[in-house]
Amino acid sequence: KTPSDDRLIINNLSSEALEVETLKKTGSPKNLPSPAFDIVALTASADGLNALSCILSDLPSELPAALVIVQHLAPNYPSVLDKILNRRTALEVIQAAEGCKLSPGKVFIAPPNYHLLVNPDGSLSLSQTAKVHFVRPSAEILFESVAESYKDRALAVVLTGGDRDGSTGVRAIKKMGGKVIAQDEATSKIWGMPLAAIQTGCVDWVLPLDKIAGAIANLVIQGRI
Repeated sequence: KTPSDDRLIINNLSSEALEVETLKKTGSPKNLPSPAFDIVALTASADGLNALSCILSDLPSELPAALVIVQHLAPNYPSVLDKILNRRTALEVIQAAEGCKLSPGKVFIAPPNYHLLVNPDGSLSLSQTAKVHFVRPSAEILFESVAESYKDRALAVVLTGGDRDGSTGVRAIKKMGGKVIAQDEATSKIWGMPLAAIQTGCVDWVLPLDKIAGAIANLVIQGRI
């Protein structure tokens, strides 16, 4: 499958100056109630850089949950997605590596050409098993591992993108008691992935892009939107 222009931009964008918005910081983790969700798994493809930037820039710096991301990337180029997003959020964004440990308030991104899996002990694994829906990393692999490891403490988010990646994974999230958000059609550049997730009947909320960060924060901290 030929990588989209969006994927190539994410891979090759140089370290040009990027505007950073002033972010309102919350109190320290000890002042927050116990989180309702321990992990938020997100996936995006076409226009994913914009969608992820919008969400991460609006999340509180002390969000008491870890975030893991599968963004479809061109497989043969090094990625600077973590560097780009670090300039747009108060959260720490890291390209995942084998054995990394999840930590609240940190964001881990699947590297190009590797599936990302979350283990029950909170560590991360990388795999080069077969592509799923013609892509590696795939949201199916991530979501299924998150569902198995975190069960009802998992929140999945399906953002703009083509094809059906994530549609099997959201079934696993829902089966284990987790919750699912999908981006709405009006704010998606391509509505294939969110629509496929919605058609499973496993999506709890369909939201415009600018409402998703608030929903994530409320669900993690309060257990409700």
